[in-house]
Amino acid sequence: MFNYKNIMGLTSALALSMAVMPMSAYADQAGIDRASERLASYSEKPVFTAPGEPFDIRACAEGRKMLSMPNSSANPFLKGIINRMKAVGDEIGLEVVEWENQGQPSQWVQGFDFAIRDKFDVINLISGISPDTVEPQVKAATDAGVKVMTSHFYDPSFEPHPLLSSTLPIGFNEIGKILANWVTVNTDGKAKIALIVSREVPPTIPLVDGIETELAENCPDCEIVSEINVGVSEWGTKIQSSLQTVLQANPEIDVVIPIYDSMSQFVVPALRLTGKLGEVKVATFNGTPFVLDFIQQGSVSMNIGESLDWIAYATIDGHMRDLCGLAVPDKLNVPFYIFDENNAADAGTPAQFDTGYGDAYITGFRELWGLN
Repeated sequence: MFNYKNIMGLTSALALSMAVMPMSAYADQAGIDRASERLASYSEKPVFTAPGEPFDIRACAEGRKMLSMPNSSANPFLKGIINRMKAVGDEIGLEVVEWENQGQPSQWVQGFDFAIRDKFDVINLISGISPDTVEPQVKAATDAGVKVMTSHFYDPSFEPHPLLSSTLPIGFNEIGKILANWVTVNTDGKAKIALIVSREVPPTIPLVDGIETELAENCPDCEIVSEINVGVSEWGTKIQSSLQTVLQANPEIDVVIPIYDSMSQFVVPALRLTGKLGEVKVATFNGTPFVLDFIQQGSVSMNIGESLDWIAYATIDGHMRDLCGLAVPDKLNVPFYIFDENNAADAGTPAQFDTGYGDAYITGFRELWGLN
């Protein structure tokens, strides 16, 4: 028997479902559009912004010594920065020495002893060694007249260790947001992600927070399927095998985010051995040349680059300002720039540490320092 009320109820339900679905699709597209808009500035060639007033850097640096201590000398990103700092130091009269180590705290302690014994002026803890880990050594160096500084380590949200003379932070949270927005745009808001981190390194925390908060806002259908946490000293032995296991257990994963790009040397073999190379997108951060080569080869999809040469100039600028009693910049004066298949060749073939970003920073720093 014909039931008018049932038909009306069915019609109302259908109308309601039709109304809800377009709104949901609209919300998803709004998130993708927001993510795309936030990425735009990172696809433009970086510009130089002076981090402070001009000063005579040669007068400040002449005859001084700086010991630069990475969290591990096996990290090619940090090795590249230090090598560029050595070259800049040669021009201004600053001796830059790397404390070679394999990521062991006992080796960091030995580095402090060496710097104190050999009367260095500055110890530069670059990108990874927490001053909390070596607090007695920081105090001993400070008491001996050696200024201990960090670079490329703290997020601006961090409170620096009180014994540090100064610090040059970078926006790790900002980096996380860039990664999240790129993934959102390049998977149509549907990413299934394997995230590779080193949580013992303090900057990892704000970086991952940036990924998670930005995905929550712009990509609610994106999912971090698995987080793989590997200590820095174990990258070479654990990343590849751990990722292979995760990919085999979760075939829906279509994006891998190794948050520091030197991890990629172990990610690419895992993708190759699981048959996922070129199928799974890889998005990462740092701009290390061999990873930019991976982009050109189709093994990595995107890298948030920082010119290692630019980092070297900016680090020496900030540390010499501290050494000479000048105001220290509140951050490392280095912009982020997205490399992908469209512009990775701009970094050179093979890629170089300081290619693809333009040379505005070289002219800018040289004029700032009175070298031109």
